[in-house]
Amino acid sequence: MRKPNLALFASHNGSNVQAILDACREGRLDVHVCAVISNNSGSYALERARQAGIRAYHLSSVAYPDPVELDRAILGTLIATHADWIFLAGYMKKLGPATLAHYRGKVVNTHPSLLPKFGGQGMYGHHVHTAVLQAGEPVTGVTVHLVEEAYDEGPIVAQSEVPVLPGDTVETLGARVQERERELVVETLRRLCRGE
Repeated sequence: MRKPNLALFASHNGSNVQAILDACREGRLDVHVCAVISNNSGSYALERARQAGIRAYHLSSVAYPDPVELDRAILGTLIATHADWIFLAGYMKKLGPATLAHYRGKVVNTHPSLLPKFGGQGMYGHHVHTAVLQAGEPVTGVTVHLVEEAYDEGPIVAQSEVPVLPGDTVETLGARVQERERELVVETLRRLCRGE
């Protein structure tokens, strides 16, 4: 039986992309990464893909100003690379309706809080950690969920708590959340791709 094909989407550094590539190389995740797609031509995630010998694609409104055409280009790339699953590893754009419809139930996202808390448009990265600290939360964490049309509202697949420590800053809290996120992403993708 062939390994499931996983397409990764990322907008910036791609630390979760690297965590997945490392897990595949080390035999901890039995999937084939078939493509890395970014809306940002300067994304380091694309460079990570190239270094690993994986097809890297810059697909954005620069080449496809019409959102319908961009959606078609993304879907066409996913079909051409035989993607079975999509993982949004820090992708700062919404997927279009055609792509979401074709891959319904097969698009997975990670979010650096315990959804539904601190989710929604504009809540990403340091914005989330700032809000958690300002709210005086004793605990935060990571959520892996299926993607639907609205930001951060799809069914939750997995969550993991991360304590907020006295004296935490946005940077220290963010680093601990990101470390746990990389572990949870690999664990959850392993289960999903096995059909669990």
